[in-house]
Amino acid sequence: MKVPLNKKAALFLVATPIGNLNEVSARTLDVLRSVDVIACEDTRNTAKLLSHFDIHTRTITYHNFNEKDSTKGIIKLLENDESVALVSDAGYPLISDPGYILVNEVIEKGFDIITISGPNAGLNALVASGLPTAHYLFYGFLNAKASQAKKELEELKDFPYTLIFYEAPHRIEKTLKIALEVLGDRKACLARELTKLHEEYHRGTLSKLCQLHDLKGEMVLIIDGCHEKQEVDIDELVKQVMDMAEKGIRAKDAVSEIAEKYDVSKNSLYQAYLDQKNGDR
Repeated sequence: MKVPLNKKAALFLVATPIGNLNEVSARTLDVLRSVDVIACEDTRNTAKLLSHFDIHTRTITYHNFNEKDSTKGIIKLLENDESVALVSDAGYPLISDPGYILVNEVIEKGFDIITISGPNAGLNALVASGLPTAHYLFYGFLNAKASQAKKELEELKDFPYTLIFYEAPHRIEKTLKIALEVLGDRKACLARELTKLHEEYHRGTLSKLCQLHDLKGEMVLIIDGCHEKQEVDIDELVKQVMDMAEKGIRAKDAVSEIAEKYDVSKNSLYQAYLDQKNGDR
């Protein structure tokens, strides 16, 4: 049995390169060499990384189709004092990739979980997109069915923060058209083949991006949030504040949260709350 880095069995969540193998960290390599087993989304893809760095740690599969059964096997490994590294094909495990079931089971069993930092396609694309970065929503993949994708975008269309999506090359043109139809002609950025030889950013509006064709590689689509002032019912917002207050949340904290969510004045909302509260007495 190998000696784990922290001297006791643990699950390591290891981010791996999204394209350029030189982005792998020394700590990542240490962990992949030191654990007893590497659980892979696809052992063939992970084998390329391990071979490149002359790593010979045993690998097993852990993917969407065997997640429950593989989780049981990994728990047994941990119980036998064997550490496991979970990797996806690229980037972070669990981010639009399997691992959620395993992480929760490991937490339930009381084993340590250690994350090993690394590349992330969504953040790479966001910071180079030219769109606001202070607040953002990572959504991942939209539903492959156009009707469902439209419903998902309808739910997001009033969200004020930058939106981050992943998309496959064979669906990107359809997704761009749906986004334009539902969200309107917003600023957007399409990043593809990040960290690879043919890395490319297309910046502009959704209508401009819809003119692109025959794109290849993994895609990250960044879309500006909604900046239109929404009409709000102050009485409805006060009701939300009162509901939160009844659950034990301080009124001022509830007001701050609701005011930020709907982009209204905290002072005005708090005064409306006080007026209604005093009027109910």
